[in-house]
Amino acid sequence: MSSMNEAASANLRSVPYDLLVVGGGVNGCGIARDAAGRGARVLLVEQDDLASHTSSASTKLIHGGLRYLEYYEFRLVREALIERERLLSIAPHIIWPMRFVLPHSKMLRPAWLLRAGLFLYDHLCPRMSLPKTNKVNLRSNRVGEPLRDEYRLGFVYSDGWVQDSRLVVLNAMDASAHGAEILTRTRLTAAKRGAEGWDATLTDTVTGETRQVRARAIVNAAGPWVAELLKDKVHVESRNSVRLVKGSHIVVPRVFDGAQSYIFQNPDKRIVFAIPYETDFTLIGTTDVPWEQDPSHVEIAPDEVKYLCESVNRYFKKTISPDDVVWSYAGVRPLYDDNSGSASAVTRDYVLDVDSAAAPILSVFGGKITTFRKLAEHAIERLAPFLPVLKGPEWTASRPLPGGDFERSQFRSLVEKLKVQGPWLDTYTAWRLVRNYGTRAFEIVKADEARMGQRFGETLTQAEVDYLIDHEWARSAEDILWRRSKIGLRVGTDVAASLQSYIDQRKTSAHPAPVEKERESAS
Repeated sequence: MSSMNEAASANLRSVPYDLLVVGGGVNGCGIARDAAGRGARVLLVEQDDLASHTSSASTKLIHGGLRYLEYYEFRLVREALIERERLLSIAPHIIWPMRFVLPHSKMLRPAWLLRAGLFLYDHLCPRMSLPKTNKVNLRSNRVGEPLRDEYRLGFVYSDGWVQDSRLVVLNAMDASAHGAEILTRTRLTAAKRGAEGWDATLTDTVTGETRQVRARAIVNAAGPWVAELLKDKVHVESRNSVRLVKGSHIVVPRVFDGAQSYIFQNPDKRIVFAIPYETDFTLIGTTDVPWEQDPSHVEIAPDEVKYLCESVNRYFKKTISPDDVVWSYAGVRPLYDDNSGSASAVTRDYVLDVDSAAAPILSVFGGKITTFRKLAEHAIERLAPFLPVLKGPEWTASRPLPGGDFERSQFRSLVEKLKVQGPWLDTYTAWRLVRNYGTRAFEIVKADEARMGQRFGETLTQAEVDYLIDHEWARSAEDILWRRSKIGLRVGTDVAASLQSYIDQRKTSAHPAPVEKERESAS
């Protein structure tokens, strides 16, 4: 958020917030949404854009974590599988089912072990709606066509796919609809603790302007910076530690046909996914590399690119090399440090630490994107003894995220309905808009193509850009091309420059919360 107007500034200084949430990733936005929906007065601050770091650098899966069964993480897997069902229901536009092909390699885990693990995976989730696992002959089944001839036996199981950064934004939008204030490009630079609350200093990272706010409690959902915030900003001793692990991904031109994904076992016992991505590409990842440097600047290393290429080349007939990579990304996972020997073995479970020596502060260690909603419920439960306003009933399990108020079976009909509203739309553009915005796509598309305004390459129009600025906190071309969408894969630097120029020329309000509140009250 570039600046705060005078009315907002006065508001920040007057009535204390119930909750100051630090961190605009999936956990922070999930907690802000849940708390605001129970009636709490919530302020969320994020030093960059929403989902700028870990939450936009995932493998983009909503899954139980099949490999976690090897580490006996049965509670985590069960919770994640139950959450998978809920998230598929409340966000059918950005989350959808996907089938995964697991070829059996005689050099690695035995077939009986894979079969047993998949049986358990299917049955840890009560009332599972997705198809269960089945064994396939890879020589006769079409899913085996891209694979090398030595792979004959395979298993096909179900999990989910998510547009990770959009999941974060939609949680922030729903938090805003329930009254939360969302300030991006705003950093917590200091906080003084008292018996009844916190006096915090916020700094606009664009203008350098500072503001003072008061809050009864703080949620430290700063991800890779969780320990640093405790030590340097709020001066609270941490009773837990975080272990930073870098995960990197590459994107290459499409390697195989079909909607299925592949999960490959490697000789080092790690697994790598190959996933259909943005229609024309294949996403491959991830790595697990210990990270001790600045989490703000993370890039894939050449040896990681080589590792990922070699991992899929063991299985696919069509080989790839580092020269085929059209895009790569890397992020740092702030995992709870359970003293595991290897980065791959570190738990993906989460720990919520509440320090209540004076005004409470809750810190989030670890977690995975699939369990963010349940993590938020647990965080609210831990804070409720100190903030009675949070003792309202749980509500997020069945409430659709913005644009998700339709049944999954209605997706194709929504695409056709959008084409009726905008007769100029081709099928791909209509599909992309519904896939990104769900029913909110109807707020973007105008019947007259001329009213969509300037085109910024591919299918991106001024009307869509305006929507993202007005409703989704987009403030830069990067926000739009790489986090609100992946159109950056299809356009060049000239389009990015033109888009940034347009954004710079627009005068925006401090934040879009009033728009969301109006919609909430109208509904």
